[in-house]
Order: sequence, then C-alpha cells, then structure tokens
Amino acid sequence: MALQGPIPVEFGMMFPDGAYAAGSVEMVRDFDRSNGDRVVQQVDKHNGLPLWVVEVIDADPDARQRTVKVKIAAQVQPVLPSPAPGSPFTAVEFDGLTVTSYVDASRCQGKGKCAARTAYSLKATGVHAPSRGAARPVPEHKDAA
Repeated sequence: MALQGPIPVEFGMMFPDGAYAAGSVEMVRDFDRSNGDRVVQQVDKHNGLPLWVVEVIDADPDARQRTVKVKIAAQVQPVLPSPAPGSPFTAVEFDGLTVTSYVDASRCQGKGKCAARTAYSLKATGVHAPSRGAARPVPEHKDAA
C-alpha cells in the first residue's frame, strides 16, 4: 500500500525546536486561472477554501532546509501573532498540519542526468502563538550509571 495524500502530523514532530514567521501571510496566486491584471487566488483541492502562505524559519539547528513555506487553507486571511517584546521574530505554531510528498523533478534537464528528489509540502488549517507549557518531544538521555 502506498501512503498518499495529506498526512496529518503534530506541530512538535515537524518543528521540535519551534518555528518563526519570516514574513507576512500572503495569498497564493493561481497562475493557471489568473491572467493579466486579474489575479485569482488558489483554493484547496480538498475543502475549497482559499489558500494563504507564510514562509517560516525552522528553529532546529540541524535542519537541512532552514526555511519552508506553509500553506494555510482558511476562508479569511490568517493573522500572525505579535512578536515577543524586543524580538525581531514571530514565534508561530500551526493547527491541522499535514505533509504531502511529491517528486521534485526541477533538477532534471532534458535527456541528461536527472536529479529528481522526493520533496514535501506543508499545509495547515490555522496559525497561532505558541502554547505556553505545551509538551514537546524531549530527546532521551542515557544516564552514565
């Protein structure tokens, strides 16, 4: 059996060290339906809601990819929480987070070598400030006893 479609994932599993918004929430343009000055917003294939996107910084120091884009399916444009006083970054958490894998063939060039890879996209149903005292996965430490 092949695992397909959006796979639900807990925020803390995807971003164990947290995530920070690297910009504002923007609408996702539907390039196939837009033309000239007429911009059409992309909608979610599963629920028909408008799609919004925010770029986030993964706080994991060992992350292979430091920034990722998270799409948010919501009727109205989501609003990011305020950053902590004195911080230039806005800590965020996502509700209803899902992962969808796909083949990224953008590195393939003609008949030559193809460096296609498995990639993934992230989608959520909402964004909010991090919960205080929320449990996050803690790495196990082996006692030297």
